[in-house]
Amino acid sequence: MEQCGVLPEFKGIAMHDCWASYWNYPDIQHAVCCAHLLRELTGIDENHPEQKWASAFIDLLLEMKKVKDKAVEKGKDFLSYYHYHKFAKKYDELIEQARKENPLPETAEKKRGRKKKGKILALVERLANYKVPVCLFIHNFNVPFDNNQAERDLRMIKVKTKVSGCFRTEEGARDYRKIMSYVGTAHKQGHNAYQAIKNAISGHPDFIFE
Repeated sequence: MEQCGVLPEFKGIAMHDCWASYWNYPDIQHAVCCAHLLRELTGIDENHPEQKWASAFIDLLLEMKKVKDKAVEKGKDFLSYYHYHKFAKKYDELIEQARKENPLPETAEKKRGRKKKGKILALVERLANYKVPVCLFIHNFNVPFDNNQAERDLRMIKVKTKVSGCFRTEEGARDYRKIMSYVGTAHKQGHNAYQAIKNAISGHPDFIFE
C-alpha cells in the first residue's frame, strides 16, 4: 500500500474489507464494504444455524440498503430520523445478542496475552468496533453499499494475464496498472479514454478531475 503511494496521500473516503492495515491511515475516512460482511455473515448462517443473530444482521444490512435506494430514487440525500434511530437501535441489539451467544472463552490464569477469539466472535467485535464505518453508506449518500466496482477494476489485470500471459517484467506490470487506473478514473469522471490519454501525454494528466 505504501509503494502504490495512494493511501498515504489520500484524504477522502476509502471503502475496504476491514483489513487491519487500512486502519493505519488516520487521515482517511473509512467505510467498510458491506458485500464482504454479507459473505461472512452468510457463511456463519449456513454453517452455524444456531447463530440467529447472523441472519438477522443480514436482513438489517439489506434493509438499510433498500431504504437508502428508495430515498435516492426520490431525490433525497439523507434518511429520516426515524430510520437512523431504528437502524442504530437494531444494530446495537444484534451486537448484544451476538455477544451473549458468543462469550469470550475462559482461559487459565497462567496464560498471558489476549484471549483467543474464533472467527465468529472476531466478526462480532469488528461489527461492534466499526459501527460508524459499516453504516457510513446510509449517512453519506456518496458512499456506496460495497466496493464491488473497485474489485471489477482489478479483475482486468487477471483477464489480461489469462489472455496474453504474464508480464515479462515487474516494471511492465506497474505501467499497465497505472494506465488502467488512469483510464478507469477518467471513465468514472465521464471523460473519453482516448482524450484522457491524449491530455496525459500532452502534460495535462489532471484533466480528468476537471
